[in-house]
Amino acid sequence: MPKEPVASEVEKTIVDLIERRIYVIRDQKVMLDGDLAALYEVLTKNLNLAVRRNAARFPQDFMFQLTKEEAESLRLQFATSNAGRGGRRYLPYAFTEHGVAMLSSVLGSERAVQMNISIIRAFIKIRDVLATHKDLAARMDKVEATQKQHASVMTVVVDQIKKLNAAPPVPPKRSIGFKTA
Repeated sequence: MPKEPVASEVEKTIVDLIERRIYVIRDQKVMLDGDLAALYEVLTKNLNLAVRRNAARFPQDFMFQLTKEEAESLRLQFATSNAGRGGRRYLPYAFTEHGVAMLSSVLGSERAVQMNISIIRAFIKIRDVLATHKDLAARMDKVEATQKQHASVMTVVVDQIKKLNAAPPVPPKRSIGFKTA
């Protein structure tokens, strides 16, 4: 078996794993600092320290810190530990696609560069899937509108056919005999 397909299968598996770690927060696709640290094989505190040392490279559209409510929502959703029980003691940071790209230059390791390539591919794949879903949704809306229009026309046609098939009205019978006033 040639090495090239094996490498692409490994890359595909890595991209699939990364996709599961991309969340939508504040209407942006982001990755959390803890997930990125695990991928880069560094401690989360070291990743955040490198970011703080290079704060000018991470404007608000590259990275933001979650609010208490957002962090609590994620903690409940993913069943992570409480701060009082050995878990995180600070709010996590979320990195957009551009922030993730900037991380490789801040960290500078070969692992960071290779993982960033995979992460960017995962973001691109998600963007392509979302674009496809938008196209499908637009087509479905069009089909649904056409179907509703056809249904209303069919209702009118069926009502007209029922009127035509209905027995003609029976004229009232005249009573026989004398009428008393």
